[in-house]
Amino acid sequence: MTAISNTTTTHLMTINMGPQHPSTHGVLRLLLELDGEMIVKAEPHIGFLHRGVEKLAEYKTYHQCIPLTDRLDYVAPFSNNLAYALTVEKLLGIEIPERAQHIRVILCELTRISSHLLWLATHALDLGAMTVFFYCFRERETIYDIFEMVSGARMNLSYIRVGGVSRDLPGGFLEKTRKFVAEFPSRLNEYETLLTNNIIWKKRTVGVGVISAEDAIDYGLSGPSLRGSGVNWDIRKAEPYSSYDKYHFAVPLGKNGDVYDRYYVRIEEMRQSNSIVHQALNVLPKGDFIARIPNITLPPKEDVETKMESLIHHFKLITDGIQPPKGEVYSSIEAPKGELGFYIVSDGSSHPYRLKIRPPSFVNLEALPKMVEGRLLPDVVAVIGSLDIVLGEIDR
Repeated sequence: MTAISNTTTTHLMTINMGPQHPSTHGVLRLLLELDGEMIVKAEPHIGFLHRGVEKLAEYKTYHQCIPLTDRLDYVAPFSNNLAYALTVEKLLGIEIPERAQHIRVILCELTRISSHLLWLATHALDLGAMTVFFYCFRERETIYDIFEMVSGARMNLSYIRVGGVSRDLPGGFLEKTRKFVAEFPSRLNEYETLLTNNIIWKKRTVGVGVISAEDAIDYGLSGPSLRGSGVNWDIRKAEPYSSYDKYHFAVPLGKNGDVYDRYYVRIEEMRQSNSIVHQALNVLPKGDFIARIPNITLPPKEDVETKMESLIHHFKLITDGIQPPKGEVYSSIEAPKGELGFYIVSDGSSHPYRLKIRPPSFVNLEALPKMVEGRLLPDVVAVIGSLDIVLGEIDR
């Protein structure tokens, strides 16, 4: 209890929300001070999932770091792989084959859809809409089937390599992906039928967790959390990578910066991602799926399987690593949750001297107190869900 006025005494109650609470979307602990059900102060506590990825990278070769990135935002591993690979490729100054760039775009946008589907499923479930959860997982399973065709894994893909991708697209991939792209718009319409104009959904989301465009910029928000406040910033447009400048797509924007706008932006982003995949399938060129630079890139899988010298070279690159120039480099992408960047300092050895990750969930979480203080306790659940955080990349 704390006396906060000479004339009136308010009894404040301090409670822990998490780290075991399902609606904190991972091992997030919120220390909340409540006046009744009104939130007076909210303080996020993190670090329960810390694994030291940035320090581990200092003891791995550049190729060996790729699987570490899968475990950051573990619902969007392909995006993590891409952001890291682009940074190493920028350090080395190598050109990526056009086919590999388009393959990366296809799988990145499928990853964005998959990530947003998990967000929508859990966000809706948090607010009491159970049917949407089952609908979203129906489509997400199809995407995971596609991922399994490509990499042999459904979650931690490690499919990207420095210089391209580990192997070419398998037979049947194009047909299965085209079928998904053709069906997905009608599935999105089903989600919207359940939610977009649902009066209960709107009462839980409209006007809740508002953050202005100015505050969103000041807090360093990115991704849908920023665009929900009406700020037109998407790295795919502003600083194109992997041939994104060759695709036509819109950047959905909100108006009020509330939970509902962040919902709307992600729904529209899934439509745009579906369109990008459709375009990429139509323009996918023939050619190499990985740059053939013997001292830098791993040999294609079929070469490793048929040539002993390639096999020896493969293991030499893995164990001894590449020898990059000395220097420092930063590169970022538009991941499903916002700007994901990698900063690498090279001392010329086969290992990163330092590696620093700029994860969108970590930065976006900083704005949570701003969004929930002065609101009621149930609004915390809605706001956390609208930020779409993953603790794997917050704690690292």
